[in-house]
Amino acid sequence: MLGQTYLQRRGEIEHYFDRTAAAAWAKLTSDAPVSRIRATVRAGRDRMRNTLLSWLPDDLRGRRVLDAGCGTGALAMEAARRGAQVVAIDLSPTLVDLARERTQEERDAVKAASGGTIDFYAGDMLDPAHGAFDHVVCMDSIIHYGHADVERVLAALIERTRHSVVFTFAPRTPLLTAMHSIGKIFPRGDRAPMIVPVGESQLYRTVREDSRFATWSVPRTRRIQGGFYISQAMELRRS
Repeated sequence: MLGQTYLQRRGEIEHYFDRTAAAAWAKLTSDAPVSRIRATVRAGRDRMRNTLLSWLPDDLRGRRVLDAGCGTGALAMEAARRGAQVVAIDLSPTLVDLARERTQEERDAVKAASGGTIDFYAGDMLDPAHGAFDHVVCMDSIIHYGHADVERVLAALIERTRHSVVFTFAPRTPLLTAMHSIGKIFPRGDRAPMIVPVGESQLYRTVREDSRFATWSVPRTRRIQGGFYISQAMELRRS
């Protein structure tokens, strides 16, 4: 069961991305010029998205894919090109509207070519109303949660997933740990919800020892780091 910490953090994330940062996020995920710092974040996100997509089958025809934390829809669009029936969901209605707008022209062409579709929703990625999936992708959508909540989110997702969950987390590096500790000193205001470092070894131990993950394994993991972007990809695959 998801606790109060998850619900509180979810509310902070929704508020930030839907109100405070929507315009900046729209620019970051476009090809518009950005600062040098943001350019490193954009490049890191592009590398991470390509990594996660490379861990999905090239042919997704007839498969349901959940893009949990879809942002402006780039990953969902690529999955649809491979023939997937994509449910793309984000906490921010503003970003979901932008995703619909950006992909509108291409979606019809993709459906005709590969049969792939995208249904966009604003809401919680754990909403069971969306049914079961063959694959789930969570790109940088659980990096603001602590280990206990990350565990609970993954356990909830695998209950509805047939084959694989690929996700990212903020790795517990000295730099991220120091930034996290220093950030606690200052008032949050309208800044982004804090990224919470999670230990890679903790996640491995959870998958090995937690009965909820008894039929799952971690076949691969990869860290993407450059400039002001650092995130680690991990794959959960049903054994």
